[in-house]
Parts: sequence; structure tokens; C-alpha cells
Amino acid sequence: MRNGTRRVVVTGMGALTPLGNSPAAMWEAMMRGTSGAAPITYFDASEFATRFACELKGYNALDYFNRREARRLDRFAQYALVAVEQALADAGLDSGNMTQLDRDRVGVIVGSGIGGIQVFNTQANVMRDSGPRRISPFFIPMLIPDIVSGHISIKHKFRGPNYCVVSACATGSNNIGDVLMLIQRGTIDVGVCGGSEAAISEMGIGGFNALKALSTRNDSPEAASRPFDRTRDGFVLGEGAGIMVIEEMEHARARNARIHAEIIGIGMSGDANHVTAPHPEGEGAALAMSNLLLDANLRPEEVDYLNMHGTATPLGDIAETKAVKHVFKEHARRMHLSSTKSMTGHLLGAAGAVEAIATVMAVKNNRVPPTINFRHADPECDLNYTFNTPQDRIINVALSNAFGFGGHNTSLAFRKYPG
Repeated sequence: MRNGTRRVVVTGMGALTPLGNSPAAMWEAMMRGTSGAAPITYFDASEFATRFACELKGYNALDYFNRREARRLDRFAQYALVAVEQALADAGLDSGNMTQLDRDRVGVIVGSGIGGIQVFNTQANVMRDSGPRRISPFFIPMLIPDIVSGHISIKHKFRGPNYCVVSACATGSNNIGDVLMLIQRGTIDVGVCGGSEAAISEMGIGGFNALKALSTRNDSPEAASRPFDRTRDGFVLGEGAGIMVIEEMEHARARNARIHAEIIGIGMSGDANHVTAPHPEGEGAALAMSNLLLDANLRPEEVDYLNMHGTATPLGDIAETKAVKHVFKEHARRMHLSSTKSMTGHLLGAAGAVEAIATVMAVKNNRVPPTINFRHADPECDLNYTFNTPQDRIINVALSNAFGFGGHNTSLAFRKYPG
């Protein structure tokens, strides 16, 4: 027991990302400072203000699903289900190793910030061209963000709490945090959690362009995501999924599971400021991080690394920097920080989960992933963002931030697990 709650550890991780289709492949690409951005191939983007994104590479649905299954799953659901299988295998809980598992005490909380925007595009066109009688009976089940948790539960007969949190770009982190709290309070022993997104589509790119949220650096996509750089002009849309298996520590030890790290706390807050813009002084972000330190029983000086939300928007990077300074005071200049979105792009509802995996990898490897594409200093972003090159450092405690439209703020904390 710790602070009156059960201790929780990460035993499995799975990921499909623009840098690689596993956590190991993603991490290796991060250590090379690789950008996942390139011209869009999914549709003709020639008339769009932004004509590039961070698409998955080498993904073929038929490598994982038969044709019937693939037709009945939007891409966001496909990505999540593939990442789940990776995470369960990594945790030693693939199908042949679940016989001793109490499936009534396994929860599933996996969601998406947007859900099935691909199938929405397709079925809206069907409605326009052929009328309502031609709409697919699978349209609604393919569309709703919570359907992934349903598919996972049904496939593996996990009968614990089954739902999803939708909090825009904080979705993945909130889903991990909910499982953490359910395990701490004793409701479940094991949880499958995270987020998935597949919004690189006409409506996805067009909608974010209408918000003026995306970079329009079409002449150099690979350099477009440049968090904390003075010339940043918006984020680069990405896609993929991040999934964690987390469980009560004694439960994991009893089955001799490999433990990647301990997850020690969550902090949440609301900006109460604006639908899309962060609080200009970072007040909501600061409150989330302060709440996290309190929940995890951490002193600011114990934190070695912070994976920042860092979207490369003009306002967001400054607000988050102010929040870090407010919470960590002088220690803010002794920590390492970075934005892995400079490489993956912004995965929206999957971002928090993918970045939580990157944060755990940093703890395991004692290596800080870089913020690439830095060229021009911004006087309002003056901390150690680990520009352009990864840095070796002993990392005992690391945090991961995720903030979403609507003012949703979530921070997670991970600690190195002995041995």
C-alpha cells in the first residue's frame, strides 16, 4: 500500500505511430530524431491549406484483419485493436497465458478524441448520393469512440468496467488515469487503457485548417512540427494508437510479469478559459501538474524529465512553459523537457497514451527524446527542451502532459521500478 492506495505498474505497451508500428520501433526512430511528416497519400489534398501529415507507414489492415472485419472497423478502431494485441503480448497476457486471470477484474478503458471520422465521411457521401436507405447498418457502431473498448472486452472476455473517456487531446491520458484510479481503489486488478485516432481525412484536415491550427509549411513537411521554435506555425496532424496494460503491483509480481515502470499519480484540471485556446498564463496546466505532484507525493525537485504537450502552436507552447515555471520554480531549469510531437505529429486522442509510452521508455533507458526542428530561439520559451539531439540522463521520475480543446488538462507521473 502507498498513501492508502494499491501500487500500480506498467506491464504491457503497444503502439502504432508515424515513426514505427511498435513501441520499440517508435523509440528507435525518436533516438534518431526522425520526423514522421510527409505529403498526404490518403486523399487528394491539393486544394487544402495543409497538404501533409504524419501518416502510419507500412500499415495494411489485411495483415491483421480479414476483409469482412476490416470493412466493419474504422481505422481508429483497427489501430487500437492491433496495439492492444501488442500490449497484451508484452504483458505476458496473450491468449495462451490468461487461464489464471480473473476476467471479472480486468477493465478496459480505451477511447478516441474524434472517433470514426473516416466512416462519417464515407456514409455522408452515401447519404448525399444514394439516400438514407443506403446508409450502412454498421455506420453508428463504427463511428462511436467507445466501440474500441467494447471490441476489446468482447474478444478477450474482460468483464470489468468497460467505457472510454473523451477529452479531446487529453483522451489517452485520461483513460490511463481512470484505470490507475480503479486499480488503486481495488475495483479491478488489471486494466487495458489508452487512445487511438485516425483523423487524417478531408474533414479532419479541412476542419483543423478552418481553425488555423495546422502548420502550412508545405514546402518542408518534415520540418513543420517545431515546438518552442520562434517560427512555429501550428501542429502537424498525426494518427495511430497507444495502449498500456497496467496492473496492481502484487498482482503483477505474483505472475512474474516484467514491469516497465510504476505509475504513481495523475493530476487533472480545467482551464475554464476558452473552447480552443489555452489559458494565456498556463493556469490550468499548472494546476494539473500541481495536483499531480500532490497525488504522487512528489517534490518538484524529484522530477527529472517532462514530456510536454508541446504542440508547436504559437500560444500553447508559451502557456505550457509558463505553467512549468510556475510549478517547478528554479528546478524548471534543471529538468529536461521535450516534445515528441516534433517527431510523431499530434495524434489527438492517442497523443497522451503514445507520449506516456515514450515517457516510460525514457525512464527505462535513461535517455531523453529530443525536440527536433529547432532553429530559432523564442525568448518566451527559454527552458531546456532537449533540442535536436537525445540526451543521456538518469531518469527516476518522469511526467507526461496532455491538454485538450475545451480546457481539459491531464498529467501522469511514472517512476523507475527497481530491477
